Amino acid sequence: MGRPTLTRIVRDLPALVPFVGPEAQERARGRPFVLRLGANESVFGPSPNAIRAMIEAAPQNWMYSDPENHDLRKAIGAYHGVSSDCVVVGEGIDGLLGLAVKVAADPGTVVVTSDGAYPTFNFHVAAQGARLVKVPYRDDREDLDALLDAARRHEARVLYVSNPDNPMGSWWPAADLERLIAALPDGLLLLLDEAYCDTAPPDAVPAIDVGNPQVLRLRTFSKAYGLAGARIGYAVGAPELVSQFDKVRNHYGINRVGQIGALAAIQDQPYLVEAVRNIVQARERISDIARACGLVPLPSGANFVAIDCGADGTFAKAVLDALIERDVFARKPGVPPLDRCIRVSCGRDEDLGVFARILPDALAAARMRVAAV
Repeated sequence: MGRPTLTRIVRDLPALVPFVGPEAQERARGRPFVLRLGANESVFGPSPNAIRAMIEAAPQNWMYSDPENHDLRKAIGAYHGVSSDCVVVGEGIDGLLGLAVKVAADPGTVVVTSDGAYPTFNFHVAAQGARLVKVPYRDDREDLDALLDAARRHEARVLYVSNPDNPMGSWWPAADLERLIAALPDGLLLLLDEAYCDTAPPDAVPAIDVGNPQVLRLRTFSKAYGLAGARIGYAVGAPELVSQFDKVRNHYGINRVGQIGALAAIQDQPYLVEAVRNIVQARERISDIARACGLVPLPSGANFVAIDCGADGTFAKAVLDALIERDVFARKPGVPPLDRCIRVSCGRDEDLGVFARILPDALAAARMRVAAV
């Protein structure tokens, strides 16, 4: 029996995934988590209008979704004040990042990102066979000047910046991003990941300019809109750039129910305001819980809070392990010095009340464990 010939790029990739999901962890543990505070989902859920629309659409699931995403793209364009040919819809920002790398980076060309930033992006770069150049964070923020310098020095095709960023929740004011955009060298595409822009301070989000073909703005319904399971994201950019996605995207990759739910969600902005208010209050509660335990919460513009555990990555990992042992699903950054933190997603008052009771015990267990080594 013979074997297929795999591509060199795929054959040489390490066997890994960007994240181990909570479901896989629950299967390995043999029991469920009590608290799910690690995936940056919005436990506050989607708009009731979106829920109703998706329930009504469920019997129609024998039909494919509209492969042009016409109504959703039109609504997104109207929301941002651009035409629908400036909008492409994809399977969350994750799917669109993979397409963007495919569109802009030939195998062997350079892609620049921050060391410790969203690992799924790196996953797509590796699958394309492009070369990843990583720039360290500075003061727990992505270093815009160093990123631009690296992009120039390596003649990069793609520059990835997230604002607010994951995993730290830090952000840059719009004016700083606008200076970065104005300085982009010819031939470079900026992927501005704005998954958390709805929960960011207003002055952190630059105005959308679809006249600039070097910038692609990536947004999602997974965070503040509360539709993570629907897997609907979108990108806004110049029509000549957006049109290239039609050459490579999965035209039937969007599920019909999610497509209809996203349309109802973007048309219910009052609910989004309410959801963001709940997220901001939860960030404040998480920060209070951290301070009560002698820890330092970092300022966050996202729907999570990074908590500085006050030591190094080894201690933070011990804290995370202790939380997981106590049935709290959380995560942590993986790269020093960011890895001194744990990352806790926003939750309801009752969720965070449980977290407040468990965290002191987890910290005590972590200190004992580290001291015993």
